[in-house]
Amino acid sequence: MIPVILSGGVGSRLWPLSRGKYPKQFLCLVDPKLSMLQQTVGRSIGIDGIGPSVIVCNQEHRFMVGEQLQQVGIKDAQILLESEGRNTAPAIALAALSVAEKNPNELMLVMPADHVIRDLDAFHKAINVASALAKEGSLVTFGIVPQGPETGYGYIKAGVGKDGGFDVAEFKEKPDKKTAQQYIESGDYYWNGGIFVFTASAFLEELKRFEPEVYDAAEKAMSKAIPDLDFIRIDEVAFASSPSISIDYAVMERTAKAKMVALDAGWNDVGSWSALWDVSDKDENGNAITGDVIVVDTRNSHIYSENKLVSVVGVDNLVVVETDDEVLVTDRDHSQNVKAIVNQLESLKRTQISHHRKVYRPWGWYDSIDSGDRFQVKRIQVKPGAKLSVQMHHYRAEHWVVVRGMAEILNGEQTIVLKENQSTYIPIGAKHSLRNPSETEVLEIIEVQSGSYLGEDDIVRFEDNYGRAGTNK
Repeated sequence: MIPVILSGGVGSRLWPLSRGKYPKQFLCLVDPKLSMLQQTVGRSIGIDGIGPSVIVCNQEHRFMVGEQLQQVGIKDAQILLESEGRNTAPAIALAALSVAEKNPNELMLVMPADHVIRDLDAFHKAINVASALAKEGSLVTFGIVPQGPETGYGYIKAGVGKDGGFDVAEFKEKPDKKTAQQYIESGDYYWNGGIFVFTASAFLEELKRFEPEVYDAAEKAMSKAIPDLDFIRIDEVAFASSPSISIDYAVMERTAKAKMVALDAGWNDVGSWSALWDVSDKDENGNAITGDVIVVDTRNSHIYSENKLVSVVGVDNLVVVETDDEVLVTDRDHSQNVKAIVNQLESLKRTQISHHRKVYRPWGWYDSIDSGDRFQVKRIQVKPGAKLSVQMHHYRAEHWVVVRGMAEILNGEQTIVLKENQSTYIPIGAKHSLRNPSETEVLEIIEVQSGSYLGEDDIVRFEDNYGRAGTNK
């Protein structure tokens, strides 16, 4: 069995923590030491016959995926890079074609990268049941035993039961409250968790039957795929020609081979602040608290502070989130509507939709401390042994001050080594780069930019250790 992990989502309902360039699967939301992606990768450990994972992710997230896998000792995963998100059916098709190339009858365990499953024993037992059905040619989905009349999930109606599974009688869209209550009272309906088990060949056969355009686009994209460092970069043009469609619409709602296995394992999709509150530890008043927070006469609320002291008095059922550049306040029962804020930010072309103030790069990160007319100040941290690209800027000059560690700097035609409290000035148009020569200590510098244009796209790369030469990304 090959775990296939879908890591292409953006988690917009968990804004401002989850953003386009650093979405929720890379955040430590439930476990303080493990991200959602890392927890998902670890979820398959212990299953009999489990093989190396296949990760499908957006190409902009590739270095975060690679680094987070390395952090938990995963070195044999295959990472497929989507040039753009086309929904779950095309993403799973890429993985299925990759798996089928080695063994068409290999089982695939398809999991989103951003869910919580508390009871791994129950999960593994359900997988064993699903595997037996999948070996007979079924496409198996997991129906989550519902904990109440939830309107934020789709539903699966169970049909005739046999061999531990059920025929799928019907898929239902997200219902209103009254309809959800009827579903729960009937006892026939389960939440649609978006987790699947099937063989690569069984899925591809049904996909080709019902959505040949998706199949053809994925096949062409994989046939022209090329290796890029530790990743597989699929053909952008071929993949972009695929319709954008979910696996449910493309296959599961149309196939006669669909089966469902009930799953009662503490599942949660952590799709909103209310859902995150559900799975978080709480104080005696029902408050989930993270960071530097003081609460007085406050109940059933989620208070999250990234940097500042957040004080809350006399409220009930609120979500308050503070980050470097944003503050969100919402009633917890309306937290699903946070996506409306994201939509407004998108229409206004605000950078907060995609970027945090701290931006992660394959060599480390930078934090935009301050900015104004014709200047910007950044704090930059470089990992041991890492190097920024050899580059130049058309519109800005930079002044670098080393505040921690040692820096090897190319400045024009000169290579210099600077220690703490030493600095250098890089004029407009000068070719330059920054390297941390230490193999054990991080390097930190303060960068002061000045010029007529300070955008991140004013970069001309000449050399790069991460395959980005000739780009400004």
